[in-house]
Amino acid sequence: MSRTSNRTDGDIIRDFLSVADLLKESQLAQLYAYLVHEYEATVQDMIDDLELGQGTAYSNVNRLVDAGVVEVTHDEQPRRYAAREIDLTVTTAAGDREYTITPALIDAVGRRETDADIDTYIDRHGVAGLATALTYAVARERGEVTHRLMAEDLDVSPLAAEMILQALRPVVHEHYEIEESGAGLDELDIDGDAADDA
Repeated sequence: MSRTSNRTDGDIIRDFLSVADLLKESQLAQLYAYLVHEYEATVQDMIDDLELGQGTAYSNVNRLVDAGVVEVTHDEQPRRYAAREIDLTVTTAAGDREYTITPALIDAVGRRETDADIDTYIDRHGVAGLATALTYAVARERGEVTHRLMAEDLDVSPLAAEMILQALRPVVHEHYEIEESGAGLDELDIDGDAADDA
């Protein structure tokens, strides 16, 4: 579901509304993220791996298919499903910020069900705040920023910044190529000073 020049306004609005449901309902986001990771799965796979009830699994899969973010890849029984690519950029009404909605962000929202730190962060800062935190989490894993820099930039406490960065770490490593490096900014101590070599 990437943006292309030959798409109509109706297609773009339908895509936006479909993605809005994913960002609003963490169970749908979790199911979508599962299909992104698995590439293709049956409803029984989803029931087993995500510990969903049969009715919930079928209902949610059908909602995702109807929304156009999941497609049937094998129509014979058992049907197989795959996630469609999502890459949608949203600009705030004021025009001062732009957010890109990607599978990584949807995955992070889906983890709200099982991660209290992500749940709390979304409650306090919304999905847009989570999208910003995810950007910082990627930069942190690449050794480009610290939790203190994020806290200062976003006017949150250093503890809140560290907690969300830690919570988003698995999402970053599953969705982004991160090169392992030697010494980096993550080796700074809690006060932001370089760790002693002694």
